[in-house]
Amino acid sequence: MTENNKWLVIVNPTAGVGQGEKDWPLIKSLLEAEGFEFESQLTTHPFHAIELASQLIQEKGFSKIIAVGGDGTLNEVVNGIFQQTRFATTDIMLGMITIGTGNDWGRMYNFPKKYKKAIHILKNERCFLQDVGTVKYRFDSEDKNRYFINMAGMGYDALVAKKTNLMKAKGKGGTLAYLYNLITGLFQYQHTQLHIKVDDKEVLNDKVFSLSIGICKYNGGGMMQLPNAVPDDGFLDMTVIRKTSKFTVIKNIKNLYDGSFINLPEVSTFAGKQITITSLPPHSIDLETDGESLGNSPLDFGIVPKAVKLIIRKKALKKFTANTLKEKP
Repeated sequence: MTENNKWLVIVNPTAGVGQGEKDWPLIKSLLEAEGFEFESQLTTHPFHAIELASQLIQEKGFSKIIAVGGDGTLNEVVNGIFQQTRFATTDIMLGMITIGTGNDWGRMYNFPKKYKKAIHILKNERCFLQDVGTVKYRFDSEDKNRYFINMAGMGYDALVAKKTNLMKAKGKGGTLAYLYNLITGLFQYQHTQLHIKVDDKEVLNDKVFSLSIGICKYNGGGMMQLPNAVPDDGFLDMTVIRKTSKFTVIKNIKNLYDGSFINLPEVSTFAGKQITITSLPPHSIDLETDGESLGNSPLDFGIVPKAVKLIIRKKALKKFTANTLKEKP
């Protein structure tokens, strides 16, 4: 198939609580000044980036894409790449200019927030093959499927994401909004009885407060929920926080940022290639992936090793390729 040598730039104008729309003219001028030839498309509604990426790759042969936005925008573009059938997913080069409120994928790779520096990294086209997570979930009594590039959160994590997304829709957001919802949500959330299997082995049957599954380390604007994650080792990492008190959560919020909370007695970590989560009827557990609220349990997670071709900075490339052969129990 013939490739389109131009870049496709997909811009989320609502990213960063409207910062995307405000800063796009500057970003556009910086791309032009660096000699990028591109076609730009602005999203107009949720999941629009999925449609744009899939359709324009399929119809116009774009094999170089830049996502301008936050983790949710990157997530949608990745899902669009997996929906198209014109190219192998690893034949499509994907870069990012971060604008969103969380930017946890960029934090994993120490990606700069300054647009000019980010564009220089994109121009160098140093690529890294990262794993991609998959999840099958329930939405309105139907089974749905989604790819994710950073992390999926369930239980309390999903509740906080949902509350924060509602605030974003009203023009409010950011890390402070996440922290606000992290604390206020404690007075709404009910623990859920979950049955969890990792690679067909039962690892937990207990009441759970929150859990995270993913490829990279951070979510929630810098919280290191998966400190053992390596993005190209072929494994999903999982952190489970069993039933705990409100006081314990508030006391240990700071420990979420350096990953040390996993040493608490009510926290367990696992790694595997397939993870299934079921809840005790009639209850279900909510799901978010890369900060976007999706649906609820039952949940089936899997991994596609080294499935997406990402542009990252040179020092991050050295760091992660060194972990390629790392194995987990």
